[in-house]
Amino acid sequence: MNFRISGISRLTASAGTALLGVAMATSALAADVYGQPVDKGIFMQPEASHIRAEQIFFHNWIVSPIIIAIAGFVLVLLLYIIVRYNKRANPEPAKFSHNTAIEIAWTVIPVLILMFIAIFSFRLLFEEHDMPRPYLTVKVTGRQWNWDYEYPDQKIGAYTSTPMTEADANAQHLPYLLETNLPMYVPVNQVVRVQLTAEDVIHSWSVPAFGVKLDAVPGRLNQTWFKADRLGTFYGQCSQLCGANHSYMPIEVKVVTQPEFDAWVASKQPKPTAVASAAPAAAAR
Repeated sequence: MNFRISGISRLTASAGTALLGVAMATSALAADVYGQPVDKGIFMQPEASHIRAEQIFFHNWIVSPIIIAIAGFVLVLLLYIIVRYNKRANPEPAKFSHNTAIEIAWTVIPVLILMFIAIFSFRLLFEEHDMPRPYLTVKVTGRQWNWDYEYPDQKIGAYTSTPMTEADANAQHLPYLLETNLPMYVPVNQVVRVQLTAEDVIHSWSVPAFGVKLDAVPGRLNQTWFKADRLGTFYGQCSQLCGANHSYMPIEVKVVTQPEFDAWVASKQPKPTAVASAAPAAAAR
């Protein structure tokens, strides 16, 4: 069968390339805003970790071009069949029942495409799974409708992070339903292990800029990790529909320098009580 569709194919390929270019341009325009969604944004948030950069590369340059090419080819093929083989243009239908070469092609080509995708996909999955030696561990507990953060290595007990009120967020020009009263603090360029669980229903801890998304399941301790390579404030939200106030479970992670993180840890350490400090003095007398 000779489809003679090279002109239409070129047109469709050009349109697909143009759409991909618009998407890339939109991403570039939003590149100055890290850690949060932007108004009218249609692309991924800029990355703040190596893993996220790999995920964006996989999406933009491996999966998306293949999807656009396949969708364009199918569209062109459908248009050609509609025009070439309708009843008016083709009053005598073909009598053949199959075509061995085409059947082999539509079996082998998708397999080759999937194998090509798998090369990059499995490499990324293994990289996400193989956690380097962690610098610190943060235990995160989800509940309706807030998050608890606990730092066992630094002896910091669990504290509850809730969304900032709309009035306070507007007064401080902060994003409402993303800003919290007590964020999670981590040092830059350090591997952070996140252990997740939940008290009531399934929640999901997701921070797009780090490429992290993992379910918090009651009675189960899940684990993931990230290594932020950029200072700043990064937002996420619960990504598992968990009830009426699902949208009121924001996640805020502040990535700070090592001295700033050490100072924050020191501020969270329990202060010696007056009675405890007076006891040695009394014993000395």
